[in-house]
Amino acid sequence: MRRRRRPVAAPEPGLMEYLRSTVWGPAEFVGMPPRWLAVEGLLAGCVAVTMITGTVVAGAWYGIPGLATGEGGLVCAAALALYLRAVRAGRALIGIVAVLGVCLAFQAPQPAVGWVLAERGRVESVVVTSVDGGPRAPSGRGRYLCSVTDRDGVPLEVRIWRGCGQTTRPGDTLTVVYDSKGRVPPRGVDGGVSRPVLFGELGGWAVALVAACVVAVVRSCRLSHTEPDASPSP
Repeated sequence: MRRRRRPVAAPEPGLMEYLRSTVWGPAEFVGMPPRWLAVEGLLAGCVAVTMITGTVVAGAWYGIPGLATGEGGLVCAAALALYLRAVRAGRALIGIVAVLGVCLAFQAPQPAVGWVLAERGRVESVVVTSVDGGPRAPSGRGRYLCSVTDRDGVPLEVRIWRGCGQTTRPGDTLTVVYDSKGRVPPRGVDGGVSRPVLFGELGGWAVALVAACVVAVVRSCRLSHTEPDASPSP
């Protein structure tokens, strides 16, 4: 004898309201969101982007490893998440903002090094001693890596990939830009680097982080600030 399936109970309105308010934020407004909330979210996002990238640039400029590698940026991303938690933003949006902040912190070190070299770098020629890597190499992202020595014959501790290609042979010369203070590793010069595009690769992450902050803060709008009285009526 086939048993009858019980009908699936529809979720209670109170539960759906709780999930919407907790996960995505209540957004208790009609029509356009309040302008002050949008400004607050925009300001929070811009400050966070500035702090995350600024700590990485400062770390590269002054030679502070903990900041240059993005660890300081992670602290700033965590502080932004705590701020959104304090304004009672939706948990899903807080998670999205935190992930974007972490990604921005991890993407910032290489452009920061390029900016430092563009500001105080010194261009010199080096001599290739060996060439490794290439498309068939198990690592190195398919790049050719050149071991080089400076004009005094001292080997560089890092291998150069910019300007190192398939046709590069030992004995060839490459152009390398050094940090005059020795706080960031040298980098090969391949076609030149202009200062306006150094942080171009961070633009997408920065815009996404600011936009997520605006949405999180706007959706945190609550018109009712008091909890309903759950005591039984007399």
